[in-house]
Amino acid sequence: MSIDLWGIGLQAINVLILIWLLFHVFWRPIAAAIASRQQAAMALIDNAGETQARADAALAEASRARDGIAAERSAMLDQARSEAEATAKATRDEAQGRAEAILAAARAAAEKEREAARVANDRQARDLALDIAGRLLGRMDGPEVQAAFLAQLTEAIAALPAAERAALTAAPEGIEIVTSRKSVAQEETIRQAVLNALGGAVELRFVVDPELIGGLELRSPHFVLHNSWRADLAQVRKAVQDAA
Repeated sequence: MSIDLWGIGLQAINVLILIWLLFHVFWRPIAAAIASRQQAAMALIDNAGETQARADAALAEASRARDGIAAERSAMLDQARSEAEATAKATRDEAQGRAEAILAAARAAAEKEREAARVANDRQARDLALDIAGRLLGRMDGPEVQAAFLAQLTEAIAALPAAERAALTAAPEGIEIVTSRKSVAQEETIRQAVLNALGGAVELRFVVDPELIGGLELRSPHFVLHNSWRADLAQVRKAVQDAA
């Protein structure tokens, strides 16, 4: 069997031409397209990575924001709770203060009323005692009592300064001798005793005043010499009132 070298050579040339055509006409554009697609894919992958990174960053930021919102909400709730407790405490304290003030005012008012009642009761008891004493003394108003009051009156007149006794005797309107009851039998005795005590002549007029209870008083327009149980009881009343 004989080998056709020219035929083999031509086939080889054809194969080489076909390979050259495939490499230059088909393979390079395909390779370039593949490379371009690879680059596009890598770009997409890079973009996807960046997008994922941004998404992860956004997610982290959102998580931090959520945590911040939760913390802020918790802080706001704590602050609101604290403010509510403080307000409630202030309200309780204010209410307690008002209640204590009301109770203190009520106690003060009650104490004031008790004190007023005590003072009123004391005054009523004092007035009643003095009224009873006045009635009892009025029953004792007899000649002996009048004689004792006359002695006190003349002693009081004699104890006056001489100028005052002279002014009394010189009074043109005269002097009133006030008694608690009319007693014609004793008037002359009283008149002589008063004139002797004054040491001069003067007009004497007798006036009856049952409110004296008992005793004798000397009166002129500008002078009064108290000498009666009414005057004594008035002094007792004033002394008790001052001591109360």
